[in-house]
Amino acid sequence: MKLKFGMVGGGNGAFIGNVHRRGATEDNLARLAAGCFTRNMEKNLQTAEDWDVEDTSRVYSNFREMAEKESQREDCIDFVTIVTPTDTHYEIAKCFLEHGINVVCDKPICVTLEEGEELKQIAKEKDLEFGVTYTYASYAAVQQARAMIDNGEIGEIINIIAEYPQDWVIVSTVAESSDQTPWRLDPKRAGGTACCSDIGTHLEALIARMTGLKLESVLARFVHYQGSPMDHDIQVLLNYEGGVPGMMWASQLATGSDCGVRIRVYGTKGSLEWSHLHPMELTYAPLNRPVRVITANREYNAPQCLELCRLPAGHPEGFYEAFGNIYKSYCTHLLAKRDGRPCNMLRHPTIEDGLHGLRFVRACVKSDEQGGIWVNL
Repeated sequence: MKLKFGMVGGGNGAFIGNVHRRGATEDNLARLAAGCFTRNMEKNLQTAEDWDVEDTSRVYSNFREMAEKESQREDCIDFVTIVTPTDTHYEIAKCFLEHGINVVCDKPICVTLEEGEELKQIAKEKDLEFGVTYTYASYAAVQQARAMIDNGEIGEIINIIAEYPQDWVIVSTVAESSDQTPWRLDPKRAGGTACCSDIGTHLEALIARMTGLKLESVLARFVHYQGSPMDHDIQVLLNYEGGVPGMMWASQLATGSDCGVRIRVYGTKGSLEWSHLHPMELTYAPLNRPVRVITANREYNAPQCLELCRLPAGHPEGFYEAFGNIYKSYCTHLLAKRDGRPCNMLRHPTIEDGLHGLRFVRACVKSDEQGGIWVNL
């Protein structure tokens, strides 16, 4: 039997809401049964109709009503997906956790580390699952890279380089409108940072998932554009366990760049490179041997890569499928837990990953404010 889930936010034509909906239903493990998609009840009901929510009594005017009424139903939703601005994540997630409902939340999971720790404690006390949607860390090829690194195919890691250039902030200064929501530029609503919390955390999660290394300290420099109180370009030196160095650059001012996520991991026996622009390919350069391109969903791939592929090799799987990978793992885990079965598929980011992101942001902010010093996480 499919899981039932609800959604808070995502209405009013928001891009990310439909991405979550498609991801959650990608593998026929869950169906959308309830929601509070927007405060406008007319649009709320229209979204429910567009997304095939069958019972309109389960379309709620606010998230508190939704948590209260759903928790009292015999057919209560199994989890809720939270796709609202960052400053609302904490109170919404806390409300549903306190009502005994599992949570999937967009990143960052909240504004402060203290809020995140509280959410983790509530989830632990109530034995609930808390998933976080770090998309780029959830591609099949990234899992292939992790398997190769764990197998020692590039030797000991000696350097990590990651970047995420966008140009939407600088474009918005000359365009008549921006497709990015205004709350992202509001320090109170976005969590105090723009670039670092919005896309820098994606890189932190991607590096962690691909390498398995723990980030210990950072040295950060923030660039503010045209008097903005928010950071729109960050350059961060990284120090991982064992003294492994790294560098990260994320920017919302990189003219001509859309979503150029790229990571390179260099080791004593070779290197691996993955680019979001070619999401099914992994470039492998063994030391002093020909460079190879490894394609996801080939028989030679690692099991953890293959289980996240849906199409025959050569057919690209992208952003929607990456969200599907998160939900596939999350839902498989919930179904096994519900049925009392063991589950070996835990590929989705959890609240622990969300907390790592909050620690990363806090350390970067402190480093920049103090003139670029090393700060421990």
